[in-house]
Amino acid sequence: MPPTSDPAGERSQAHGALASASRVHILNLLRGSGTPLDVAQIAALSALHPNTVRFHLKVLVDAGLACGRTDPQGASGRPRLVYTATTDGFGAKHPDHFQLLAEIFASYLAASTTIPTGLAEEAGRAFARRHQRPSPPFTGVSADEAVRRVVAMFAELGFEPELDRAGQDLQIRLHACPFLTLAGKYPEVVCSMHLGLLRGTLAELGAPATATSLRPFVEPHLCVAHITPSTEAPSDAENLPSVGKA
Repeated sequence: MPPTSDPAGERSQAHGALASASRVHILNLLRGSGTPLDVAQIAALSALHPNTVRFHLKVLVDAGLACGRTDPQGASGRPRLVYTATTDGFGAKHPDHFQLLAEIFASYLAASTTIPTGLAEEAGRAFARRHQRPSPPFTGVSADEAVRRVVAMFAELGFEPELDRAGQDLQIRLHACPFLTLAGKYPEVVCSMHLGLLRGTLAELGAPATATSLRPFVEPHLCVAHITPSTEAPSDAENLPSVGKA
C-alpha cells in the first residue's frame, strides 16, 4: 500500500521550520538566488556560522521547503553540496492557471456584491478555521507565540514578513505579496481576505491579541498588519476596522 500523506502534519512541520527568523532569512536567500548556494555562500550572506547554517538547512530540507544536491563542479574539482528552495504545489507548477483562477474569483466577488470586503474577509477566516483549528484540549497561546506562528504562516505563503515592535503594538511588515497584481486590481477582495486570514488565525489560536488593521501598499511593495495585545482572546465574530484603516 502506498504511504498516505498527512497535510496537517506537513503544514505543522513547515510552520515549525519557519518559526526561526534565521531560517526564514536563509529560505529567502535561496528563493532569491538565481543559482544554488552552498553552506559557505549562505553563511557569508546571512552572517551565520557554517555549522548553524547546516542545522537550519537540515530543518528546511526535512520540512520540504528546500532541497540539496551534489554539484560536481565544486572548487578544485571536488563535489560540493548545494541547496535550492523547493517549488512544489499547484501554484508553482502552473502559475498561469493559478493566477487565472484567482482573478476569476476576485473579479466576480468585486462585481457581484456591494460589500466584497466583508465576504472576502470571511473567506479568509474560513480558511484559517479549516487550517489552524487545534485539537482539543486547548487552552490558547500567548500573544508572542501567536504572532510567531502568524509570521511563520505568512513566510510559508511567500509574503517575506518582518516583525516590528512599536511599544505594545506589533507590526508585521509584508514585503512580498504573492498576489501583488491582483491586489492592485482588487484590493477590497485580496487584502480583505488576507486580513481575514490573520484575524481568523489569531482567533483559532485563542491568542490574547487583535489584528486591528492591514494597510495595503504603504509602499509599492509593502503592506503592514497591525496587532495589539489584549486582555481577552479575540472572537471570530469581532467587528473591527477593516483594510486600509489604522
